[in-house]
Amino acid sequence: MNEASPIPAGEELAAADSPQEQAAARPAMRGDLTKGPILKTLLFFSIPMLASNVLQALNGSVNAIWVGRLLGEAALAATANANIVMFLIFAAVFGFGMATTVRVGQHFGARQIDAARQTFGTGVGFCLIISIATGVVGWFGADALLDVLGTPAASKANALAYLRVVFVTIPLATVNMMVSMGMRGAGDSKTPLYAMILAVVVDIALNPILIIGVGPLPALGVAGSAIATALANTAGMLLQIWVIYRNDLPLRLRGPELGYLRPRGDDLRYVLSKGLPMGAQMLIVSAAGLIMVGLVNREGLNAAAAYGASLQLWNYLQMPAFAIGSAVSAMVAQSLGAGDHSRVDRVTVIGVGTALVLSIVLAALIVGFDAPLLALFLGADSPAMPIAEHIQLVCTASFVIVSITMILTGTMRAYGAVVAPLVILFLGLYPGRLGFYAIAEPLIGSEAVWWSYPVGSGLTVLITVLYHRFGKWRDAFSM
Repeated sequence: MNEASPIPAGEELAAADSPQEQAAARPAMRGDLTKGPILKTLLFFSIPMLASNVLQALNGSVNAIWVGRLLGEAALAATANANIVMFLIFAAVFGFGMATTVRVGQHFGARQIDAARQTFGTGVGFCLIISIATGVVGWFGADALLDVLGTPAASKANALAYLRVVFVTIPLATVNMMVSMGMRGAGDSKTPLYAMILAVVVDIALNPILIIGVGPLPALGVAGSAIATALANTAGMLLQIWVIYRNDLPLRLRGPELGYLRPRGDDLRYVLSKGLPMGAQMLIVSAAGLIMVGLVNREGLNAAAAYGASLQLWNYLQMPAFAIGSAVSAMVAQSLGAGDHSRVDRVTVIGVGTALVLSIVLAALIVGFDAPLLALFLGADSPAMPIAEHIQLVCTASFVIVSITMILTGTMRAYGAVVAPLVILFLGLYPGRLGFYAIAEPLIGSEAVWWSYPVGSGLTVLITVLYHRFGKWRDAFSM
């Protein structure tokens, strides 16, 4: 990616004979994803996002180890219950963040720097407002919310302490997420990675200190783990803001531009209309996942343990496609803003190929070394091991082919087409996966749980490919 200095705010391009000529004639600027070899740009942009996702997942695992080892199973169960609530909150914020990322990318590609700042300000300001409101309501309603979730009495006190810290500090986490996503829309995925590295180091270091208390610091128990995470996110956020202003990056807001943080007009309508369906996608996936957990639990303790271990591996398997899909979305959004529609199909094709290659390689490693990998979670002598190895053989390929859907959806998202992908996802997960289970379970028993994955994924990919080929999703684009 080109590392030239950003152009001054308000500087626009001179008219050219065609969109392609205009794109080629534009001055270089930092974060420009519309120029250069597509594969190289895609990898350079997506690899930092992939690294961030891996670090975040590892950080969550390490935090769980600290809580479990220092406070016991009840505290660990408490954080699990609180994390369900936290995921639901961030699902909505993520949707609005993705909408902001796409719009910022479109303006950035068009070199409409002031418009990009306005969209960024609206996204941050709106999400900050709803996160503050959520924090206030959550603080007073956390007790009742845990009752609704059926939190065990043994872990409810810990869960309440943990969850209230989460609600109080959620505005800081929201701003950190929005700044990261805005930076990616402006073509910078490295700064969010550096912020994530700092956050992980701080979080891992502070967790045991705040849980058990060191020196003058009191022992805060499970609430200390939540506070450590909040402080770590704050450190990452401050690092990103410092980099933005130190390097005078395009998204910095100064003087009257700080007024852009007040949500307004077309930008707010875009963030709402596109962000709600994208957030709903995460909620649909989460709900389907909870249903699958319930179905697996019917098969007994060993099946549940095998499924839990498999989920850990599948989580990492999906990360390359997720990072590449986000990169494709940012690259396509900038290309659309630049008026270079001819680059879109090439970005999409290369994105699909790259995601498939990486997913196939990772899946082959997971299946080929499933015994030692699963033993990390189950133990080599666990009676759940044969079930887990069977699950890997049946289900892993479904996560490979879904990478196609993630890339195509990334392209459609950049055009502003978000409702159709939501409907397709619903069809694949519910009539597809769960519908297959309902029909097949009387015939093949517990195998229906595992085979529902490739059936549902196959349906999702088929409908997505057909809609990408014949649908009118390009009509959703407007600037």
